[in-house]
Amino acid sequence: MVSEVKKTIEINPVSRIEGHGKVTIHLDEAGNVADAKFNITQFRGFEKFCEGRVFWEMPVITSRICGICPVSHHLTAAKACDDILGVELTRPAKLLRELLHMGQVIQSHALHFFYLASPDLLLGMDADPAKRNVIGLIAENPDLVVKGVKLRSFGQTIIQRLGGKKVHPNCAVPGGMNTALSKADRDQFLKQIGPAIANAQAAIGIIKEYYEKDSNFVCTCASFPTGYLGLVDESNNLELYNGKLRLIDQNGKVLEDQFNPSNYLDIISEYVEDWSYLKFPFYRKMGYPKGTYRVGPLARLNVSQGISTPLANAELKNFKKLGTNGIVEGSLYYHYARLIELLYAIERTQQLLKDKDICSTDLIVTSNTYNEQGVGVIEAPRGTLFHHYWVDDTGKIQKANLIVATGNNNAAMNKAVYEVAKTQIRNNKITEGILNRIEVAIRCYDPCLSCSTHALGQMPMVVQLVSATGAVIDESRTD
Repeated sequence: MVSEVKKTIEINPVSRIEGHGKVTIHLDEAGNVADAKFNITQFRGFEKFCEGRVFWEMPVITSRICGICPVSHHLTAAKACDDILGVELTRPAKLLRELLHMGQVIQSHALHFFYLASPDLLLGMDADPAKRNVIGLIAENPDLVVKGVKLRSFGQTIIQRLGGKKVHPNCAVPGGMNTALSKADRDQFLKQIGPAIANAQAAIGIIKEYYEKDSNFVCTCASFPTGYLGLVDESNNLELYNGKLRLIDQNGKVLEDQFNPSNYLDIISEYVEDWSYLKFPFYRKMGYPKGTYRVGPLARLNVSQGISTPLANAELKNFKKLGTNGIVEGSLYYHYARLIELLYAIERTQQLLKDKDICSTDLIVTSNTYNEQGVGVIEAPRGTLFHHYWVDDTGKIQKANLIVATGNNNAAMNKAVYEVAKTQIRNNKITEGILNRIEVAIRCYDPCLSCSTHALGQMPMVVQLVSATGAVIDESRTD
């Protein structure tokens, strides 16, 4: 017999994330959790209003999807446009695009850990909400905050010098890049590598210390089995810009290996729930919800067998020891994985800056023919990002499909919310700290909700008349 819902709790809005969402928790007659959902309440139709635009505008248009990760959309759109043109980029253009992407990863990962996540971890889950934020962290540990500011500034400066500005760059164009890197900027960036690595390693030390102090909560918080998806290189090492898709199950069994990302629709489908504007991608061979998978730092390290830079690879070996067969499930371990990627991005930046072709001006390849469609895939800071455009013979977009990192994690975030709520809320005992722990489970995924809601077609509208007891008296629906 299903327990009758006696009380509903809302966390609205969820704080310290990008975009708008809420958590709805339903309690049964005993005051325990009957259900809990992460509702995405905002809708933005980028897929629809890109229709009719010419494809070469897409790198600039789609960068406006988000002010936190505009580089990710900018580069993914450019890669899709390269595919439409059917061109292979010059080596210098590839290097510069990857350098731009490393700047994005550095600034985004630093922002999340130092500004959004660390107040909970360092000030305490039950700390006064008025102080449990970056301002409170400045008062408690100003040196740490300075490290975060410097790391983020390093990444943003790379974006600014290559992209023309820190937000919404315009340097990646179909067929290459329109901006070269000066030798003066290269040399200046190289000088900052050492301090940046030191700051990233300091952050890794902090997260490890936190895990030791609160190991029980860390190990059990939103820990559940799913699949894991991410890009890897030809040796199954971590890859953030190029590479092939790798999908494993909860036990580490490989489901898809070295899979061509252009064929993503062969393995990914999207499910629609009527209570969220955000779709639920799943592995189509297993169906929904059995085919739920995760993306982002935790997933990428789970699918990777190594990292191509020495310091980050050493940390990966430590990370792998936290799980069974190298598979780490707990959502709070996203933070450790994110910092390992931060370290990798800095090391990779150094490798790119030292490449002999990094300051070359051989940056553009042209084509006079168009393919009917193009797919671009990249590992955004939050996870695997897909851009897919269909064009007519004049180059106008006929259809666009975006599957964004946060969308890929949608089912997992809802599972995380339910698992933490079920564990923490018992017998009507509800405190601010308990509700914060539910938000913490969401913040592990660093969701970007503005990026995520790009539904194709008409969204249903449901208007319900509900009595004081919660019964639905009347309902009107448009599909």
